[in-house]
Formats: sequence, C-alpha cells, structure tokens
Amino acid sequence: MFSFKNTATELSYSSEFKEFLRGIKISIPMLLGIIPFALVLGTQAAQKGFSALEVPLLTGLNFAGGSEFAIIEVWTQPPQLLFLILITFLVNSRHILMGASLAPYIRHLPNRKALPLLFFMCDESWALSITDAHKNNPRNPYLGFSVFFYIGLCFALYVMWVVFTTMGVGIGAFLGDVTKFGFDMAFPAVFLVLLRGMWKGFKPALPWLVSLIAAALAYLYLPNGWYVLVGSISGVIAALFLVGDEE
Repeated sequence: MFSFKNTATELSYSSEFKEFLRGIKISIPMLLGIIPFALVLGTQAAQKGFSALEVPLLTGLNFAGGSEFAIIEVWTQPPQLLFLILITFLVNSRHILMGASLAPYIRHLPNRKALPLLFFMCDESWALSITDAHKNNPRNPYLGFSVFFYIGLCFALYVMWVVFTTMGVGIGAFLGDVTKFGFDMAFPAVFLVLLRGMWKGFKPALPWLVSLIAAALAYLYLPNGWYVLVGSISGVIAALFLVGDEE
C-alpha cells in the first residue's frame, strides 16, 4: 500500500545524503592543500618521538592543526603538561569565537547533536558552511545553513587530517624534512582561499587588517601562542567599533 509518510521520509533521507556528499565534494580542493600540511605535522611529530599510534591520538582528540604544530614545537621529554595546556588554549582560543558565531545556525538542535558538531568544527568547515548558508539564503542565512553539508565537510576534513598526519610518521622517516619540498606553504594557501570566499569589500575587511597587524606584532614580541588570542580579540574589538560607526 502506498504511504505518503514513507515516501516523505525517503525523500528526506535522500536530500540529507545529497547534502552530505555535496559537503565532501566541496572539501576536495581544500583537502589537496591540507594533505601536505598534515604530512609535515606527522613528520615533525615523529622527529619528536611520537609513534604511529600517538600521532592519530594527538590529531584526533585535538582536531586543530595550529595548536598541534605549537605543541610539537615546544614538546620536551618529559612533557611540561601545564605549559602544553596553556599553549593549546591560547592557539585554540579562536574556536571560542567561531563556536559562538556558529551557534545561532544550530540552535534548533538538541545539545546531544549540537555539541558533536562543535567538536568537529575547524576553520575550513566553519568558513565554508557559513559562506554556503549566506549563498543559499542571503536574507536569512540561518535558514540557509545545511547541517548535513556541514557534516560532510567535517567528515572529509577529519578523516583526511588524522589519516595523513599518521602517514607522515612513515613518510618522514623515508624523506626526512618534508618542508624542503615546500609542503609547509599549503596551509597558508588554504586560508587565503577561505578569506577570498568570505570577501565582501575593503571596509568590512578592516577588522581582518587590524587582527593581522596585532597578531604580527604579538608574534614578534610576545611568547609563543599569544598572537592568536591577541589577533582574535583585536579583530573583534575593531569589528564592534566599525559596526557602531556604521549604525
């Protein structure tokens, strides 16, 4: 017997799966830039004594490339745990702002679903999903946000990051320092692409410029890791003042 309810459910599942696949498809160009960067991290971790088991634990439980590089850079034997926790917090502090900006898009979801989405959030999935929401519904981006598109992005980025950082352990033993091949330039290129996709003109980008200058000065004159927090806070303050001026 024909059931409208079953048909509607099947169409819903089909639509969700298509959005999931679309997220994976959109992530492919980004992955091409991330893979070399992941190999660099795995190589550097191996040089610090990390095993092929410990690297995926590092990259899988702390899914944030910037803080992982910072940890590897200051890693000692025995590790200084409090210092490593502080560095991780400072470098990952941008996720506080990113999570706050993403929260309105997923506020309709219960915590048991929203919290895992926030755990797997990274710079690329955050930027691409919000940009996609604005394209889908410019008047009300919150309605244009596709949860399954976001999940597809997170799935592809997470799996590729963990797999290729682990592969970097073996590749580093074979090739040595892979940065001599220019692999370390891949991640800055990825961020430039993300910024280009979010570009709305020079004036809205002024907080980016303020954040860049503040972060650069902090990088030169403050201890390792502080530049992320200084740059983030400076950008937010600049944005608040600019919004106030426009109103």
